[in-house]
Amino acid sequence: MDRDDEPNTGWKSIYGNKVNGDEEKTTGNKETAAATELSRFNRMSRPTTLNTELPRSEAPASSSKQPEAVARTTTIPPIRRRKPRVLLWSFLIASGLVLSVAAGVVFFLWNGLRPTSASATPVQVTISSGMRAQKVAEVLEENGLIRNAFLFSGWLKLEGEGSRFQAGVYELEPGMTREQIVAKLNTGDIVAAATIRFTIPEGFTVQQIAARLSETAGVDKAKFMEAAGNSALWTGSLWTKALPVDNSLRQPLEGYLFPDTYEMKHGSTEVDLINRMLSELDNKLDQLPEDWQSQLEERGLTVHQLLTIASLVEREVVVDEERPIVASVIQNRLKKKMPLQIDATIQYLLDKQKERLLEVDLKVDSPYNTYLNQGLPPGPIASPSLKSIEAALYPEQTDYLYYVTKKDGTNSHLFALTYKQHQKNIKLSEKNVKK
Repeated sequence: MDRDDEPNTGWKSIYGNKVNGDEEKTTGNKETAAATELSRFNRMSRPTTLNTELPRSEAPASSSKQPEAVARTTTIPPIRRRKPRVLLWSFLIASGLVLSVAAGVVFFLWNGLRPTSASATPVQVTISSGMRAQKVAEVLEENGLIRNAFLFSGWLKLEGEGSRFQAGVYELEPGMTREQIVAKLNTGDIVAAATIRFTIPEGFTVQQIAARLSETAGVDKAKFMEAAGNSALWTGSLWTKALPVDNSLRQPLEGYLFPDTYEMKHGSTEVDLINRMLSELDNKLDQLPEDWQSQLEERGLTVHQLLTIASLVEREVVVDEERPIVASVIQNRLKKKMPLQIDATIQYLLDKQKERLLEVDLKVDSPYNTYLNQGLPPGPIASPSLKSIEAALYPEQTDYLYYVTKKDGTNSHLFALTYKQHQKNIKLSEKNVKK
């Protein structure tokens, strides 16, 4: 320690306390120093407590034995950590919300795509040509066949369906699965439309056709005959465009309405039926040999004349093998400019068919009377079959000019080259009358 120049004046403590003269020998000074040292020791040895040293007042000279005030210490209690319960509850709530939303979405999809309530009453829906899958789904939803059009159309996209749907009227039942509905639409399993079915016999006239349709198909006979006389309504055949402009034609479409069995949609109009039969004529002519039009040109005939000859053959012949032979008789008579003298042309002029013609009937004044007029009549007298058309186009090569019907019930004919031979055949036919 450092001493002053004058030793009798005192010394300085290492603790900074100044002691005067004889006070250094007192015990109070030592106790104070010891207390201060202990306080410092306590501060160094207790890091968890905060030592606060209060200001010390100088002890009076007369109280040399009273120790200085010891510094007070204040202890701060330790902070207790809370458990992370808030985070746990937040996680659980968030997870619950996510699961609830997911469950809601799953239920929405399941409910929207599941079949509707089953019903034994079928529902008819119409799918139009070119209808998009989304529109089809809307039609199905409107008819109670699916629950949600949006989900159904989305499912179609995922499955790659919808592009093969076929147009038509379908009969579907509520309760069908998605797969069953799609299968029907893809295969075109449509409801058969209500139809009318009718047969036009070979050799019928336009008047007879109108009467038959009135009886079997509910057609208005008057409207049918009116449409058959209006060329502006005929769109079924190309050959009607070449019809001759001839006022002598009793029925312009005679011979052009092809005889066959037809099935048409219920509600078809008289014009629809006429055009359907006209189109069938074109179909049948297309079945002829490829050279049929060249054959006509070589013979100097038109399609109208071909149908006229075929109609004569149709009304005169029953046995198919005789059709080309009768056609040859017609051809031979035309070449020789002989009257055809065909009874069927007279029958065509009569209101009612006769079993036997009289002399007075053969004198009917009409261009269709082939007893009075040379050449072909103005037009066909009936609707010919395809076999009669083929026979008229490719007649047998014969020299026959006459024929007479056998009266033995066979409906066949006897043919002759001369009139004399023809007279013998007539007598022979009379002898063979079936009794």
